[in-house]
Amino acid sequence: MVPERFFKNLEGTDGLFEIKIKVGSDIYRIFCFFDKGNLVILLDGFQKKSERIPNNEIEKAEGLKKKYYEEQSRK
Repeated sequence: MVPERFFKNLEGTDGLFEIKIKVGSDIYRIFCFFDKGNLVILLDGFQKKSERIPNNEIEKAEGLKKKYYEEQSRK
């Protein structure tokens, strides 16, 4: 089990999660999702500068998730 302060579901998204990593005084977020049950797909990361997640970062992650599934369907 990973505490929610490090790994949580992003409300209002279609299955996106965020991983929070603290390095010194800097905090980074990495967006991810689950595929085939236990496979974690890491999408994109950025340095956290405020409590709110910028909408453009969420849109970017959702676009990458969509692209992942499009590529998987071609295989």
